[in-house]
Amino acid sequence: MRNALNAARPRRAARRLRLTAAALAAASALALSACDTAATGGSPVTDVSVAPDAGKPGTVLDRPFEKPDLVLTDTTGKPYDLRERTEGKPTLVYFGYTHCPDVCPLTMSNIAEAMRRLPAADRDKLEVVFITTDPERDTPAELAKWLPSAGDPSFVGLSGEFPKIQAGARRLGIGIDPPSRDKDGKVVSMHGAQVMAFSPKTDRGYVVYGEDTTAEQYAEDLPKLIRGEKP
Repeated sequence: MRNALNAARPRRAARRLRLTAAALAAASALALSACDTAATGGSPVTDVSVAPDAGKPGTVLDRPFEKPDLVLTDTTGKPYDLRERTEGKPTLVYFGYTHCPDVCPLTMSNIAEAMRRLPAADRDKLEVVFITTDPERDTPAELAKWLPSAGDPSFVGLSGEFPKIQAGARRLGIGIDPPSRDKDGKVVSMHGAQVMAFSPKTDRGYVVYGEDTTAEQYAEDLPKLIRGEKP
C-alpha cells in the first residue's frame, strides 16, 4: 500500500474505474463512493469503485494498516476507544452514514446476513464497527435506531467530531469529505465505501472489501478472518 493513497479524495463522477492487477497491487483496491438522494427519481450518486483482483471479494494488503488511535462516542453516549475495545478481536470497520440510500445499508445488511450463517461462538468473536461520516445528523441516538434495522443489534455505532473521524479514516487510506449540499439542497456525503478487516492476531487491517461484496462472499471469508487467516 502506498502512503500517497492516504491523501486520496473522493471525486464526483457517476462512473466505474477498473484498475489492472499491477495498479491494484499499488492502489489496494480502495472503493470511493458518493451517496445522496437526487431530486429526480431519488437515484443515488455513485462515484468510483475498484473491482477486486482475480474474482476474489477481498484484497489482501501487502502492507497492513495500523488500527487508528480513535476514541469516539458509542450509541450509549459513552467513549469508545477503537484500539482498546477491539484489541485481539477480529474486527470489520466501515465508514458511512444513516441517510445513505443504498451502499451503506446494503453493506451492513450483507455483513449481518453473513454473520447469521456463522456458529454462535464465531458470531460472538466478531466486532463490526460503523463509524459515521455525517456526525451532525448521526447522533448516538440516531445510530442506535438505525443499526439494528440496517444490520445487526451487535454492531457498534460511533459518532464524534468530524475532523477526528476524517483523520481516522485517512489512517486507513479511506477518503471522506464533510457533508455538503448539492444545487438542489440535498445533503451529499462523499466517503470511501470499503470495509477494512482487522486481524485478531496482529490488530492490523490486512484485507479490504469493496462495495460490491455480497453476503455470500462475506460468509465464505468470515470464518477465516475470525481465525486471523488470509481469505
